[in-house]
Amino acid sequence: MVFMTCRTLPSGVVGTAGAAGLLLAALTRITGETGERLSLHLLRAAVLAFAMGLVFLLDDPARHTTATVPTPRPVRVALRVALVVPATAAWWTAALLLVPPGLRPPVADITLEAGAAFALAVAGAAVAVRCTEVTRPGPRVAAGLLTSAVLAMVFWPGRWALFVPVEDDRWAAAHDRWAVALAGAVLVGALGSVEPLRRRAGGLWPAGGAGASRSRPLS
Repeated sequence: MVFMTCRTLPSGVVGTAGAAGLLLAALTRITGETGERLSLHLLRAAVLAFAMGLVFLLDDPARHTTATVPTPRPVRVALRVALVVPATAAWWTAALLLVPPGLRPPVADITLEAGAAFALAVAGAAVAVRCTEVTRPGPRVAAGLLTSAVLAMVFWPGRWALFVPVEDDRWAAAHDRWAVALAGAVLVGALGSVEPLRRRAGGLWPAGGAGASRSRPLS
């Protein structure tokens, strides 16, 4: 099962998104010594780029076929996530190392932002799979994630700000909110991975069943 799951992972899309993210992180090396704020923006853009690839993680053209296998869907989703975690950790380490030490934001805090963004991407994909019948929800979820990120940066209330510079007094409070976002994304992703309740087609009784037997005239 692990081998089959590896073959169905969207490695091409995730790899392309990861390469784009590393390119953005590498641009921090040409910002100069005064580019600390720009480096933070580029690193956040790199996180968003990789998250845009993770939303395709649950795309499966054969999902309606695999739904009949004995392995529950939560296990299949967990396996896909587990297979991509090492690659994600390696990608994030490389992205951080590409940022010059003097321009690198606090590692623990920016890692929290990245973890929340990645968890939100996978949670969005899980909810889309559970609530729709489409086999490739990735493009729709990617559009929704990108739109949500832009709207959050432009219209999010300042007192609940998430995207703040390092020197801002709201930095610590913002990352408390990032921690809440991470926990919420994990919870939503877990709930979204549960098998959906299937609606019964027709009435309560199948044709020729007990309901039909009660309608027979007495002889």
